[in-house]
Amino acid sequence: AQFNVARFRYPSDHPGLEGFTSRLDSVNALAESSPGFVWRFQDETGNAMAVQAFDDPRVLLNLSVWETWEHLKAYVYSGGHLEVMRRRAEWIEPHAEPHLVMWWVAAGHIPTIEEAKARLDRLRTEGPTRDAFTPRTIKKTSLPT
Repeated sequence: AQFNVARFRYPSDHPGLEGFTSRLDSVNALAESSPGFVWRFQDETGNAMAVQAFDDPRVLLNLSVWETWEHLKAYVYSGGHLEVMRRRAEWIEPHAEPHLVMWWVAAGHIPTIEEAKARLDRLRTEGPTRDAFTPRTIKKTSLPT
């Protein structure tokens, strides 16, 4: 599973986010059609932009499950998602602390937002462990059980 958060530079309905919001449906569709994709958190509109899991309404969340890190990496660093990643500084504020956490989940398990937030908190307080790691530390700290 992977969970990441980002704080927008603007409120979600601000014209400055148009370049991001106009690509959201296509980027989500690309994820869903990518090899290794299992599941992603979404609301009734098909995305997670309206979900407020933090006190700050400008914090966006992304939670998904993939078969392997290699599948997730292939999606993140190619095609339409890579185009958005390259422009993220236009829409997203720099991160002051870890904003992405990964952890192994059993087949069929669907993580909750509460579980994901706890994993991110664990990474922030304890650093990378077998239960909360980052792409940079995946090989050093984790093996699926």
